[in-house]
Amino acid sequence: MKTIIRRRYLLPAVLTCILAGVAARSSGAQQPQLQTASEPADAGAASKTAQEAPVNPAGVQVGTEQTPAAATHAEELRKAALNPIANLISVPLQNNSNFSIGPQDRTQDVLNIQPVIPVQLGQNWNLITRIITPIIYQPTIGEPLNQGAYGFSDINPSFFFSPRKAHKIIWGAGPTFLLPTATNRVLGQGKWGTGPAFVVLTQPGKWTIGDLVNNIWSFTGQADRADVNQMTMQVFINYGLQHGWYLASQPIFTANWEATHGGRWVVPVGGGVGRIMKLGFQPVNISVQFYGNAVHPPGGSPWSMRLQFVLLFPKLNKQQEKAMLEQKLKQMEQAPKN
Repeated sequence: MKTIIRRRYLLPAVLTCILAGVAARSSGAQQPQLQTASEPADAGAASKTAQEAPVNPAGVQVGTEQTPAAATHAEELRKAALNPIANLISVPLQNNSNFSIGPQDRTQDVLNIQPVIPVQLGQNWNLITRIITPIIYQPTIGEPLNQGAYGFSDINPSFFFSPRKAHKIIWGAGPTFLLPTATNRVLGQGKWGTGPAFVVLTQPGKWTIGDLVNNIWSFTGQADRADVNQMTMQVFINYGLQHGWYLASQPIFTANWEATHGGRWVVPVGGGVGRIMKLGFQPVNISVQFYGNAVHPPGGSPWSMRLQFVLLFPKLNKQQEKAMLEQKLKQMEQAPKN
């Protein structure tokens, strides 16, 4: 059981240390920003889609937002990182700590590993694959208090078809699925399910405003388990600040349509702060958010903390890949030798 408890707190502790390091770096006079070397403008630049996030060779060179080219390309990456259906490979690690559950004030921990992988379908469409794999620590509500379940929950893959051409309104739609992959009965629902998923957003100026919603119905599974009919809706409102920082409110509303007696809705209210930056050559998106649940099932968590660490892999062409490699070699040559 000590092993379970250590695992439960490992990722929040690691993410907290990373966030503390980011804040410490930001308190200095001036910090390097996401940048790439500037490219000459051309007539085809206007035809780039809003959902593509090309990082010019400025992403291979460290600059600051006081450099116009650096600020431009850092802004492109910021918008792509906050767009759930951008043409950008990302690997989010999202840890949700749900506090004060039950009369003993237990804490549930949910780590979502949710890679997002875009694939181009012809000249006009992208297919964005989003697979959520939860790893859960589920505490016991009654006695004995020192016991709980730890393991994988049900996997939730979603597939969004989205137009590649730039529009003020960005959207995607497709199917979502529920796969009964839980390693412990209390960690999953024991049902196969499917339903529609939709996302719509807009990014005027420094804002990113949108909504991602799905509803899943079960169609088969363990006969002794309750049917599944549930909605998940994430509203996201983000505002970009200087030096890669941004304000974020990304509450996830859930509705269990099968529930009765006041246990149907979870309605969180809150937000937090994040930063898009580089760790070495790797662009990352780090954020912390806090939410109070204005509505929740009886005995459910009244408040939660979300820590997120996202690896970003911007799309590079051959010229940009070559420039990045040359920059890496140059830095290795200039590194002090022991």
